[in-house]
Amino acid sequence: MEYRNLGASGLKVPVLAFGTGTFGGEGPLFSAWGRSGTDEARRLVDICLEAGVNLFDSADVYSSGASEEILGAAIKGRRDKVLISTKMSLPMGDGPLDAGSSRHRLLASVDAALRRLGTDCIDLLQLHAFDAFTPIEEVLSTLDTLVLSGKLRYVGVSNFAGWQLMKSLAIADRRGWQRYVAHQVYYSLLGRDYEWELMPLARDQGVGALVWSPLGWGRLTGKIRRDQPLPQNSRLHATAQFGPPVDEQRLHAVVDVLDAIAAEAGRTVPQVAIAWLLSRPTVSSVIIGARDEAQLRDNLGAVGWSLSADQLRRLDEVSTVMPPYPYYPYRIQDGFARLNPPLV
Repeated sequence: MEYRNLGASGLKVPVLAFGTGTFGGEGPLFSAWGRSGTDEARRLVDICLEAGVNLFDSADVYSSGASEEILGAAIKGRRDKVLISTKMSLPMGDGPLDAGSSRHRLLASVDAALRRLGTDCIDLLQLHAFDAFTPIEEVLSTLDTLVLSGKLRYVGVSNFAGWQLMKSLAIADRRGWQRYVAHQVYYSLLGRDYEWELMPLARDQGVGALVWSPLGWGRLTGKIRRDQPLPQNSRLHATAQFGPPVDEQRLHAVVDVLDAIAAEAGRTVPQVAIAWLLSRPTVSSVIIGARDEAQLRDNLGAVGWSLSADQLRRLDEVSTVMPPYPYYPYRIQDGFARLNPPLV
């Protein structure tokens, strides 16, 4: 297993992390993701640790806290061998104090997460969404207090817009508060929006990407093929409405190239899709999920080898799209390239 620094921090994380959204299986979305109980979760954690994957990502909204509880039980007795990442800020109820990143909410939510996880410290806490109703200074000062108290070690965000992240970093720098070191983002061969603004920002500011849904919301599993119906056991029947939209023609074009490269490399489609992500700038870790041992072991096969320069080029070409304004002007002109060199 390869390890990389999480952004500009000193924390070493594995290039593959395990997402625990499949633990618990409560509600229409998470029940379609997976229904792992404590025994199965413990087995999946065993396999991860054997492979060198020691970063486990959860969130308070995953199965209404059940994911954190099961993760806590699965790592019991080996807390010193794992890194725990979790998220909060999304609604956990209908009350006025059940959502957001206010001081009141964060202090209570961190304590609740610690109880569910059965630990006294969270290695990485990420805000699951930007809270436009709470001053950024209040959010950052609270996170700084939580780090200094020993309840958190590092802080990050998820799904922030570029201006939201940059403003937060600037305020943290000005006030000497804890800086966000991670941004958990959607990024895949089917969704490359991250590259337009968030990737250059991350590279400039030292923010590491933790990639969620690297297989395009379950579309790059190798089971979806051109001119064939969606497999009956695909979770997309129940979850497509919750995920990022994908153009069907582009999906099949990407899968065609993935199929060809998988055959050349003697790998599976998911392994090739994840390996492409691991070659991209600012990516610290790719979060893989699995409903069972077979899925997990297949995803773990994405490391220990590399795609060739030609294979990377083919994947890049088939998956690229013209970005929206203000990113596209002059992109195909020499003048733009002289002023804005590509990241890759």
